[in-house]
Amino acid sequence: MKNYITKIVTFAILITTLISCKVSKDVETPKDAFPENFRNASVSSDTTSIADLEWKNFYTEQDIIKLIDSAIARNNDLQIAQKNIEIAQYRFTQSKWGNVPQVNLFVNASTSNPSDNSFTGMNLNQALGQKHIDDYSAGASLSWEADIWGKIRNQKKGAYAGYLQSEEVKKALQTNIIANVSRGYYNLLMLDAQLEIARQNLKLNDSTTNIIKLKYDAGQVTSLAIQQSEAQKLNSAQLIPLLEQNIAIQENALSVLTGSFPNSKERTIRLSAIEVKHNTAIGVPSSLVSRRPDVKSAELALQTANANVGITKADLYPALRITAQGGVNSFETSSWFTIPASLFGTVAGGLTQPILNNKKVRTQYNIAVAEREKAVLSFRQQVLIAVSEVSDALVKVEKLQQQETFLNEKVKTLQQAIKNSNLLFKNGMAEYLEVLTAQANLLQSELELADIKRQQLTANTDLYRALGGGWK
Repeated sequence: MKNYITKIVTFAILITTLISCKVSKDVETPKDAFPENFRNASVSSDTTSIADLEWKNFYTEQDIIKLIDSAIARNNDLQIAQKNIEIAQYRFTQSKWGNVPQVNLFVNASTSNPSDNSFTGMNLNQALGQKHIDDYSAGASLSWEADIWGKIRNQKKGAYAGYLQSEEVKKALQTNIIANVSRGYYNLLMLDAQLEIARQNLKLNDSTTNIIKLKYDAGQVTSLAIQQSEAQKLNSAQLIPLLEQNIAIQENALSVLTGSFPNSKERTIRLSAIEVKHNTAIGVPSSLVSRRPDVKSAELALQTANANVGITKADLYPALRITAQGGVNSFETSSWFTIPASLFGTVAGGLTQPILNNKKVRTQYNIAVAEREKAVLSFRQQVLIAVSEVSDALVKVEKLQQQETFLNEKVKTLQQAIKNSNLLFKNGMAEYLEVLTAQANLLQSELELADIKRQQLTANTDLYRALGGGWK
């Protein structure tokens, strides 16, 4: 029997070697999916990018680094993504055993009681003098399918692409979490700055109200001036609890990102002390496929779709399967393991071609082809989104810088206007409405300036993430 098995296996390997071929041609990643350059960026062939920086080198504020470290270690979504990677790795490891024959051990015992009038029953009585027959078997069975059409190879390729894709999904999630943590922290600093502005403005309103009251006592203004001044002071006072509320909500949001229960967040730096970086190294659009995890994931999805097409196409062709059994068999337990009399063996090999279910198999192949075409379109769409996000971030970085320049000048002008209006009002050369209007304008402009600074820092973060930075 051993010689028979050797001959059949050798024959199968020879057939596999001679006719093994790719039954489907893979679709490559479309090269024309990328533009030559990003909008709002100078034409350059420089492939260096800020996305190549590790996030600990991109962010320099220690508070942000501590928060991100906590998020990477404790964020529940990231831990779920890690478990998905482990599951995909198990599947890939399992797929490596596709070419290995299946070998099973078996032990069987059965008894049969044919009728006395049956042919078997009559012969059984004559031969053994009994009305039943027992059968005892023990041995091993083997089953193996030759990978003639690359079906098993494609299964391994698809499982490997799925494993790599699960890693890219985690990377993409990490880039988003890091960006969200930094955005949340910058927003927290902006709220702190706006709270300080509101408190200072409240003191200024209180000082103005005291001056108006003195002028009222001197008969220089009416009670309307006091009422309007009090109303403006209350408007500044109302901002304080609103900003304190927003600070607590933002701290709670950062707590969720960092995997902790709601608590206050340490701030050792002011918003005004953070320098806005002007990052110019962005690289070329085609580099997004290696740097940006969601684009890489879309590319791997195409590889998986290619593998599925190969698998379903192979199902349309004949499958070569070899089976074998061997062991000991006897109708009496006393002679069950008598060697060599109880030995038995069977070997079979054959080609199986789907006929009646051919339509179903071909439909599955057509679906796989359509899924692959969809994967190509999804890749193109992901590239469009990525390039658009980079372009959006670039224009924000540029235009916010211009807005900050104008707003800084506006704040300086209003600060001088406050000094002049107070001096003129004390000397009776200006109306109280001019003082109140100047104070209201200054409050609004200073709040806007803090928000512009936050937007600039966020725009840099958005550019870093859009280019694929944050997962290293």
